[in-house]
Amino acid sequence: MTEKSSHKRAKAEAAGKSGRKEVVIKGGRRIDVMTRTKAVEVERGGSPKLEKAARRLKASQKPQKVLEVPTQSMRKARETMRKVGVSGTVRNISGTKRSHVSKSLKGARKK
Repeated sequence: MTEKSSHKRAKAEAAGKSGRKEVVIKGGRRIDVMTRTKAVEVERGGSPKLEKAARRLKASQKPQKVLEVPTQSMRKARETMRKVGVSGTVRNISGTKRSHVSKSLKGARKK
Protein backbone atom coordinates (compact mmCIF):
# COMPACT_ATOMS: atom_id res chain seq x y z
CA MET A 1 0.00 0.00 0.00
CA THR A 2 1.29 3.47 -0.81
CA GLU A 3 2.04 6.05 1.85
CA LYS A 4 -0.36 8.86 2.54
CA SER A 5 0.91 12.34 1.75
CA SER A 6 0.72 13.31 5.44
CA HIS A 7 2.95 10.34 6.30
CA LYS A 8 5.54 11.34 3.69
CA ARG A 9 5.42 14.96 4.81
CA ALA A 10 5.89 14.01 8.48
CA LYS A 11 8.89 11.81 7.61
CA ALA A 12 10.49 14.52 5.49
CA GLU A 13 9.98 17.10 8.24
CA ALA A 14 11.46 14.81 10.90
CA ALA A 15 14.46 13.94 8.72
CA GLY A 16 15.42 17.53 8.04
CA LYS A 17 18.53 18.08 5.93
CA SER A 18 20.82 15.47 7.45
CA GLY A 19 18.40 12.67 8.44
CA ARG A 20 17.85 9.47 6.50
CA LYS A 21 14.49 7.87 5.74
CA GLU A 22 13.58 4.16 5.78
CA VAL A 23 16.76 3.04 7.57
CA VAL A 24 17.24 -0.71 8.03
CA ILE A 25 17.70 -1.84 11.65
CA LYS A 26 18.12 -5.23 13.35
CA GLY A 27 15.90 -7.99 12.07
CA GLY A 28 15.54 -6.47 8.61
CA ARG A 29 13.02 -3.95 9.93
CA ARG A 30 12.92 -0.34 8.78
CA ILE A 31 12.61 2.77 10.89
CA ASP A 32 10.97 5.79 9.25
CA VAL A 33 13.61 8.43 10.07
CA MET A 34 17.02 8.28 11.67
CA THR A 35 19.40 11.12 12.40
CA ARG A 36 22.68 11.01 14.30
CA THR A 37 20.94 11.06 17.70
CA LYS A 38 17.24 10.56 16.99
CA ALA A 39 14.91 7.82 15.75
CA VAL A 40 11.42 8.77 14.56
CA GLU A 41 8.45 6.54 13.73
CA VAL A 42 5.29 7.92 12.13
CA GLU A 43 2.34 5.61 12.74
CA ARG A 44 -1.29 6.09 11.77
CA GLY A 45 -2.57 2.57 12.55
CA GLY A 46 -4.15 1.01 15.63
CA SER A 47 -2.77 -0.78 18.69
CA PRO A 48 -0.88 -3.65 17.00
CA LYS A 49 0.91 -1.21 14.69
CA LEU A 50 1.72 1.17 17.55
CA GLU A 51 3.33 -1.71 19.43
CA LYS A 52 5.44 -2.68 16.42
CA ALA A 53 6.52 0.94 15.98
CA ALA A 54 7.52 1.18 19.66
CA ARG A 55 9.56 -2.01 19.34
CA ARG A 56 11.35 -0.61 16.28
CA LEU A 57 12.19 2.55 18.25
CA LYS A 58 13.56 0.42 21.07
CA ALA A 59 15.74 -1.55 18.62
CA SER A 60 17.13 1.66 17.08
CA GLN A 61 19.53 2.22 20.03
CA LYS A 62 19.26 6.01 19.62
CA PRO A 63 19.13 8.23 22.72
CA GLN A 64 16.12 10.22 21.45
CA LYS A 65 13.05 8.31 20.33
CA VAL A 66 9.95 9.97 18.88
CA LEU A 67 6.63 8.35 17.97
CA GLU A 68 4.39 10.56 15.83
CA VAL A 69 0.70 9.66 15.79
CA PRO A 70 -2.64 11.36 15.09
CA THR A 71 -3.86 13.48 18.02
CA GLN A 72 -6.63 11.06 18.97
CA SER A 73 -4.08 8.20 19.29
CA MET A 74 -1.64 9.97 21.61
CA ARG A 75 -2.97 8.42 24.84
CA LYS A 76 -2.85 4.93 23.35
CA ALA A 77 0.68 5.56 22.02
CA ARG A 78 1.91 6.62 25.49
CA GLU A 79 0.44 3.48 27.05
CA THR A 80 2.01 1.32 24.36
CA MET A 81 5.47 2.85 24.81
CA ARG A 82 5.27 2.23 28.58
CA LYS A 83 4.14 -1.35 27.97
CA VAL A 84 7.05 -2.03 25.59
CA GLY A 85 9.50 -0.30 27.96
CA VAL A 86 10.60 2.55 25.72
CA SER A 87 11.21 6.07 26.97
CA GLY A 88 10.82 8.90 24.52
CA THR A 89 8.43 11.46 23.12
CA VAL A 90 4.95 11.04 21.67
CA ARG A 91 3.96 13.83 19.26
CA ASN A 92 0.95 14.48 17.12
CA ILE A 93 1.63 14.51 13.38
CA SER A 94 1.22 18.26 13.02
CA GLY A 95 3.75 18.81 15.82
CA THR A 96 1.54 21.00 18.01
CA LYS A 97 1.31 18.60 20.98
CA ARG A 98 3.85 16.35 22.63
CA SER A 99 4.40 14.44 25.84
CA HIS A 100 7.32 12.59 27.35
CA VAL A 101 7.08 8.93 28.28
CA SER A 102 9.35 7.39 30.92
CA LYS A 103 10.10 3.68 31.04
CA SER A 104 7.65 1.86 33.25
CA LEU A 105 9.15 0.65 36.49
CA LYS A 106 8.08 -2.97 36.54
CA GLY A 107 8.99 -3.57 40.19
CA ALA A 108 7.62 -0.27 41.45
CA ARG A 109 4.67 -0.24 43.82
CA LYS A 110 1.56 1.77 43.03
CA LYS A 111 0.40 4.21 45.67
